[in-house]
Amino acid sequence: MNRAWLSVGIGCRLHSSAEQIEAAVRAALGTYRIDQIRVVASIDSKSREAGLLDFCTRHALPLAFFSREQIAAVPVETYSAAAKNHLGVDGVCEPCALLAAAGEPTASRARLTVRKTIHAGVTVAIATSTDHAIQPQDLP
Repeated sequence: MNRAWLSVGIGCRLHSSAEQIEAAVRAALGTYRIDQIRVVASIDSKSREAGLLDFCTRHALPLAFFSREQIAAVPVETYSAAAKNHLGVDGVCEPCALLAAAGEPTASRARLTVRKTIHAGVTVAIATSTDHAIQPQDLP
């Protein structure tokens, strides 16, 4: 059976806990499983965010970070005023999910499977690469 590999983009407030991040990710996953996550991604300014690091460590998930320039190059479906005000980009979770799924500087080979969701101040979006497109048999 072909397996759907998911890339999860996360945006979070400063000092968001691992529990808050986990709750937001699980809410966004819906019928997907946490073991389908291939990579978690965020903006590079979150590289020392303890809750994000703890969440990824707990689940043995690789964590990728992207620069503001990389993120700004990806059009977003759901504009975020908070991301624009605090980080200077139009969004974090959607472009990070797309960039991680594509595995290349542009997100042209990726598509969002779950658009931006917000749960307890944590934003989550989920993408997959067209190389790892979700097939009907991949669904639980």
